[in-house]
Amino acid sequence: MAGLDTVAQPQLSTLYADHHGWLQAWLRRKLGCGFTAEDLAHDTFLRLLVRPRALDGERNPRAYLTTIAKGLVIDHWRREDIERAWLAAMMDRPDALQPSAEHQAIIIETLVEVDRILAALPDKPRAAFLLAHLHDLTYAEIGARLQVSERMVKKYMAQAMLHCLTAASSFHAALA
Repeated sequence: MAGLDTVAQPQLSTLYADHHGWLQAWLRRKLGCGFTAEDLAHDTFLRLLVRPRALDGERNPRAYLTTIAKGLVIDHWRREDIERAWLAAMMDRPDALQPSAEHQAIIIETLVEVDRILAALPDKPRAAFLLAHLHDLTYAEIGARLQVSERMVKKYMAQAMLHCLTAASSFHAALA
């Protein structure tokens, strides 16, 4: 493809020098927090370093960086939602039953990863999976809620289970 190549180290350095300040200011306006904006601006460039992508030299670099940063902002907001839900669930527990800070961090990371995996599923298989595992509903009850047959619920569950197994095997392969 003419005009497209992966972001090379010198090109990334120039991109960083020319646009880091602008990106950080854009993120600060979007998030209302300078520290988080700084982290996500660096994460944007780190993403380019770790996973080089095709960069069209004619394209506006700020639009390119904004696209990456928007995804990171969405991830950040999802993580905050998960953390808030976790903390709300833990508020009613006595101090003696509270997990340590280390365990809380591990639990939140796990919840974020589970959310990422489930978010990749289509709506109905994800809903069926969650209704079965979080609400302990039968397939008939799930079918009634989703307005599909019990047989379709079985297909959704099979799809969700396969998706989870594939994600788990990818995770274990990455650790090896």
